[in-house]
Amino acid sequence: MTDLETRAAPGSAALRRAAPALLGYAAVRALGLLALALWSAARDKSAYTLLTARWDSLWYVRVAELGYGYEVRLPNGDVHSNLAFFPLLPWLERLLHATTPLSYAGAGFTVSLLASLAAAWGIFAVADHVYGRRAGVCAVLLWAVLPVGIVQSMAYSESLFTALAAWSLYAVLTGRWVTAGALASLAGLTRPVGLAVVAAVWVSGVLSFVRDRSAARTEGAQTAARAPQSPPGAPPRRAPTPGGGGVAERALGLLLAPLGAVGYVLWVGHHTGKGPLGYLDVQAGWRNGFDGGYAFARFIIDKFTSIPSAFAGLGLIVGVALLLWLYLVCVRQRQPLPLLVYAGVVLALALCASSYFGSKPRLLLPAFPLLLPLALALARLRTPRSALVVAGVAVASAVYGAWWLNGSGPP
Repeated sequence: MTDLETRAAPGSAALRRAAPALLGYAAVRALGLLALALWSAARDKSAYTLLTARWDSLWYVRVAELGYGYEVRLPNGDVHSNLAFFPLLPWLERLLHATTPLSYAGAGFTVSLLASLAAAWGIFAVADHVYGRRAGVCAVLLWAVLPVGIVQSMAYSESLFTALAAWSLYAVLTGRWVTAGALASLAGLTRPVGLAVVAAVWVSGVLSFVRDRSAARTEGAQTAARAPQSPPGAPPRRAPTPGGGGVAERALGLLLAPLGAVGYVLWVGHHTGKGPLGYLDVQAGWRNGFDGGYAFARFIIDKFTSIPSAFAGLGLIVGVALLLWLYLVCVRQRQPLPLLVYAGVVLALALCASSYFGSKPRLLLPAFPLLLPLALALARLRTPRSALVVAGVAVASAVYGAWWLNGSGPP
């Protein structure tokens, strides 16, 4: 079996190819959970509670247990409604709770653990397809050792979304348009940033139609130039229709892609009686919105009002600059268009949201294509050196994750 065939092979062959990446990912996550357990025990806290029953995890459990309609009215008049949380994760929590002895919180934790492995495999599949197996392994390990990588093991929707996004992008890259559209639709039922997956599928699909049309015209012109003139009165020669059945498959994929997100947003509008834009009102109650980054810029500027906080502001500027630089490197390295569109939309939505600035690191977790330039650089190192780098960063990430989750953590 050739290298290319192995990359595309289903079942056990694909799993064997991804095994080093998945084993490495599991080891890093196990280290993170161990560090969290030790740190939490030292502070007389439950690591399991931190992972399953705080912040957004509680909102997802309420949706799974009670359905939609729960809201909290804050003293300042803001209304936090559970309609802000997309339904796929609560649906899976409800399904697992109904079919196993797991609690709703335990079901959410289980879904996240399994989804994080599926996400790691999807990231490997994408990176392997584009840059080769070694880069694929490095990409997965880099995703695992991100400073807020502990979120991948929480009863949150980041792991589930990343799994759906990665496999949808892989389906686009390998020409499986119906699969890509179906997974994009599920991603759209998971998080608002599902828009990024839909955009990647649509831009890639539309441009493929344009390329087919252009290729057909070129082929037709070349055929006409080579062919003898038709006799008078004969019907004109026609260029062959490009794509064949692939056209229908692509069209179906494009049709499926937005259904999840659009369906949920329209349902929220109907449920609230506020029409198609009702979901925006729900988000406004959480002070969430898209302002082009103005509020985030003000947040950073306000950090420079004192010397201690100025270092935090400087760190934020460096972090944003690094993200933008990585995206430019992705463009210069000519990553496939679906990856560039997806990463660009995730990056824009994360940086330009108007609230919950502390959430931005975890909102960027799904933007795994930004890690591919670093994965390529790591793959060029000799194995002992790259292993040493990953091990050192993994330890630092595990300690940071334990400290972070026992402190402020994700809002």
